Amino acid sequence: MAIVLGKPGVDGLSEAVGVLREWQYDGAPMQLHPGDLGWFWRSGAEATAGAVRTWSRDGQVLAVGLLDGPGLLRLTIAPDAQRGEELAQRLVEDVAEPERGVLPEGKANIEAPMGALVQDLLFEDGWNAGEPWTPLRRDLTEPVKDPGVRIEVVGPEQAHVFAAVHRAAFDGSRFTDERWHAMAAGLPYADARCLVAYDDQGNAVAAVTVWSAGPGRPGLLEPMGVHREHRRHGYGEAVTVAAAAALQELGSSSAIVCAPSSNVGAVATYKSAGFRQCPEVRDRYRDAQRLASSITSGAG
Repeated sequence: MAIVLGKPGVDGLSEAVGVLREWQYDGAPMQLHPGDLGWFWRSGAEATAGAVRTWSRDGQVLAVGLLDGPGLLRLTIAPDAQRGEELAQRLVEDVAEPERGVLPEGKANIEAPMGALVQDLLFEDGWNAGEPWTPLRRDLTEPVKDPGVRIEVVGPEQAHVFAAVHRAAFDGSRFTDERWHAMAAGLPYADARCLVAYDDQGNAVAAVTVWSAGPGRPGLLEPMGVHREHRRHGYGEAVTVAAAAALQELGSSSAIVCAPSSNVGAVATYKSAGFRQCPEVRDRYRDAQRLASSITSGAG
């Protein structure tokens, strides 16, 4: 049977989320997580469906991609298909041809599991290694300590508090309480929690969202941020510890997160919260100039 590229639509998102849950396991390479779709859901179900691509054979999904911004494809592959030649070749062909509806012309980035054959084929096709990212992982088989600050689970009535902390933590953030409600209505949020940390004066100082992939599977932190007016007081560490505890309550076997290696402060915060640094990973990127030159030479 041929491999089919598809756009699942809103009705097909449950299948995409379901296979992403199944593909998470301890020791897996850093990869697309159902929580990544959950966080994207802040733009609504229609937008999320429009950003998802699947590759299937005979009705079985073999790969899922999320177009997480202009020219960025976050891709993961079923564990038993990561070295499959036919799938890897089809993926490379689909990202190279804009008319197939995966990536546009010009500069583009692909995030894919390290060790998957598609990484090798992209390299052979002229895709370069991008900036390094640092995955971190915390085992949740042991009890998690008290974070030492007041932590509240965000419900609909506190959505504006979470949104305000997020905007104050991330430059350029346009997160609103409406976006929180859209995210909370998404399928992945059924196994997720938003947490806010407060200081002794009752100020909301840090926030995090955690996403479970189901009992016995790794859960994801995405995103975590500290209010810019309350940094360097240990609140990042505290809310990260609280995140680990929340995932443990949800049945997760471990907690995972990934930060740009250049963001040494974030990496240090996660390590101070009991996360172990794992080997760096890199995206693959394609230069707009390289693509333009190849088109020109082909026309000649």
